[in-house]
Amino acid sequence: MAEAELMDGNLVAQQVRKGLKDEIAAAVAAGGRRPCLAVIRVGEDPASAVYVRNKRRAAEAIGMESRETHLPAEVSESALLEEVRRLNQDPSVDGVLVQLPLPRHLSPDRVLEVLDPEKDVDGLTVTNLGRLCAGEPYLVPCTPRGILTLLDHYQVPLAGRRAVVVGRSRLVGLPVALLLLQRNASVSIVHSRTPDPAAYAREAEVLVVAAGRRHLVGPDWVRPGATVIDVGIHRTEDGLAGDVDYERVRTVAGRITPVPGGVGPMTVAMLLANTWTAYRRRQGPTDGAIPR
Repeated sequence: MAEAELMDGNLVAQQVRKGLKDEIAAAVAAGGRRPCLAVIRVGEDPASAVYVRNKRRAAEAIGMESRETHLPAEVSESALLEEVRRLNQDPSVDGVLVQLPLPRHLSPDRVLEVLDPEKDVDGLTVTNLGRLCAGEPYLVPCTPRGILTLLDHYQVPLAGRRAVVVGRSRLVGLPVALLLLQRNASVSIVHSRTPDPAAYAREAEVLVVAAGRRHLVGPDWVRPGATVIDVGIHRTEDGLAGDVDYERVRTVAGRITPVPGGVGPMTVAMLLANTWTAYRRRQGPTDGAIPR
């Protein structure tokens, strides 16, 4: 039985980073300053420390400046918000990211209320989500933007095609559905209250799975030949796994992303791309459109 084509996020992310590195080098050579990404990390969560370190290395590797503010886990919400405001006002900072999750006493929603939408490189403020809803995207959530970039690289047709998104989160499900709709796909969203979600999924020519449940999607969820994008990532005794049962689904799908090495690298690459977009907007007029 034929296996699905592997959608290599590492390869596509490397190409994106190379393009950004060349553009940044040209801007600096012309007398401009380096773009700057500032990350706020709260507490000692080991996974967050690794993620922030990887983002810093990725930014520095393409010629961006990377700054990290590390606050103690017991920091007050007012102190955290004051740090966000400080970075909002710093003219040398182009992108600001607050690494999640935060300790329980801190509200991510309050952070997003304070964060300057022009520096919101995660694309999660109400302003940037509103721009996306209006069909005028500026800073788009990184994972959804990465998914669309991956689909474009592999020349996956979207206009007029049936797309199903499993999950409706503000971080992935909702914005990726909007992006697919803006590319003229016919989009359905499956969520925890959907009866018989597998029946919806089987109709999809493009299936995006962001449910947060390991191996939720098996071959009985997948239309033969469909493109399957797995956003999930779960640590197991055998290594990392996704929301899709990769080994079984790849015998049914036409294209599929692996875990790891699929959507994950694209998310980091799009964080850098958003920082570059914010930098250019702050340097002068630009349409702010995401690359196609």
